[in-house]
Amino acid sequence: MTEDRMIVLPSNRSWLSLLAVAGFLLCGHAPARAQQFSADLVTLKDDGAPAPAGRLRVSGDKVRIETPELADGFFVIEGTKHAAFFVRPAARLFMEARQSNRLTRIFVPVDPDNPCRQWEAMAKVAGIVNQDAKDQGNWRCERIGEETVEGNNTIAYRAILSPNQEMLGWIDSARKFPLRIKTEDGTVVAAQNLRDEPQSAQLFEIPSGFRKFDPEALIRQIKQSDVWVGNEKDSPRPHP
Repeated sequence: MTEDRMIVLPSNRSWLSLLAVAGFLLCGHAPARAQQFSADLVTLKDDGAPAPAGRLRVSGDKVRIETPELADGFFVIEGTKHAAFFVRPAARLFMEARQSNRLTRIFVPVDPDNPCRQWEAMAKVAGIVNQDAKDQGNWRCERIGEETVEGNNTIAYRAILSPNQEMLGWIDSARKFPLRIKTEDGTVVAAQNLRDEPQSAQLFEIPSGFRKFDPEALIRQIKQSDVWVGNEKDSPRPHP
C-alpha cells in the first residue's frame, strides 16, 4: 500500500514575500536608465552676472549644444565614439567640429573619478593634442574637494593639461557631467537651470541625406584650379 504524498502550497503571505524578493533582485540587476536632461549654458563674468552662452541637451553619451554665435546650426557630440560635428540643417551639411568651439571638448560625459580621460580624448579629436604624441595620457585630474553647484553635489577637480596650462571642473557625480568649468584664461562657463526630462533621439542625430563638408578637400580643390594657379603667377615672388 503506497502512501499519499501531500503537497503543501505556500500561503498568500509567503507568495507575496517571494514576489517581493524576486522583484528586488530583478531591479538590482536592471540596467540604469541613461541620463537625460537639458540646461542653459552661461558665461559668468567677474561681477557674477551671467551672459547667455547657449543651450545644452544630454541623452546618455550624446550631447547637443546650440550657441548664439552659430545660430544656423548645432553641435552633436558622441562621447563613446569620441566624435563631434557641427550640423547646418538649412544647407543640409555637417562637418567635423574640430576647434570651432571649445564647449564641445569640455561639456561631455565624463568619469567622475577621472574626467581627464574624456577631456583629453576630445582634445585629440579637435586636433589640439597630437594623436601620435609620446606624451599621450599625461593629462591628469587632481580632486580638490566637493561643492554644491546649482543645488547639485559636485566633485571639484583641477585638470593639469601641461606644465603651464590647467583648468578647473565641477563634476556632477550623479549625472556624470560637468556643471561648471573654469578655463585656463579665467573664463567660467556653467550649466544652469537643469531640467531632468526625456530627450528625443532625433535631436542627437545627423539627418540622412546630409552631405559631409570637408574644408581641407575644398582647399585642395581650389589649389588645383586655374584660379589658384593664375593667382600664383600674378602674385609677387619673394626675393631670394
